[in-house]
Amino acid sequence: MHKQISSLQNTAVKRLLQLQEKSRNRRKEGVFTVEGMRETMLGIEGGFKLTEIYIQPNLISEEEIKSVLENGNFRPDITELSPEVYNKLAYRGSTEGIIAVFRSKTPALEDLKFSSEKPLILIAEAPEKPGNIGALLRTADAAKVDAVIIANPKTDLYNPNIIRSSVGCVFTNQIATGSTSEIIAFLKRQNIKIYSAALQSSKVYAEIDFTNASAIVVGTEATGLSSEWLENSDQNIIIPMSGKIDSMNVSVAAGILIFEAKRQRGVRR
Repeated sequence: MHKQISSLQNTAVKRLLQLQEKSRNRRKEGVFTVEGMRETMLGIEGGFKLTEIYIQPNLISEEEIKSVLENGNFRPDITELSPEVYNKLAYRGSTEGIIAVFRSKTPALEDLKFSSEKPLILIAEAPEKPGNIGALLRTADAAKVDAVIIANPKTDLYNPNIIRSSVGCVFTNQIATGSTSEIIAFLKRQNIKIYSAALQSSKVYAEIDFTNASAIVVGTEATGLSSEWLENSDQNIIIPMSGKIDSMNVSVAAGILIFEAKRQRGVRR
């Protein structure tokens, strides 16, 4: 028999709302919430420890719950939520019927492991909008890059909006964070070339050889990359613009650059 919650005033409900809304609470507890069956399964496959499951029994079957539990060696607490409580907690309304709580990981540069001697890395400096970060992670997953590194992060990776907009790709990519200085030092130690998307002293991206160990670095649309990246770049790169504006969404730009690198390396399905 599962525990049951039917009151919006329940302390567990208030705690879940705090975890969803405040990075401070996620950091303090070392956990984060995930909504949806696919995202929950991807979290398990990504090696994250599942500690709690909250379900709306009208929306999810016992078989589906069993399939979640069979994918990991853990026994999380399972709590049933009334429709009213579930709808208060769920971003998607009444579509999936599952909210999971996972233990956080601290994504350190030193923990990155490359299976290739010539890794392809996507780096984003100080991205702020969760939607952009989610889109970058989806692009990285689609291209199967070796790692995604966030420099000077403005928001934590376990923000529900990032998990949702990435469609769970926060779990499918190898991710690390660090300061710009730390990341540049790491890349130099690993002999990885730095290609910074910037207007100054740049070459058209299609003229660059991305077949060696490469890091493609993108900044925000508003401010671009910091001078530290430009000073340490092996080559600045540019996407020629034919229209009246001189910038595009960061995830679109990253997609163009990453898939050019993939094309040069021979795209594999």
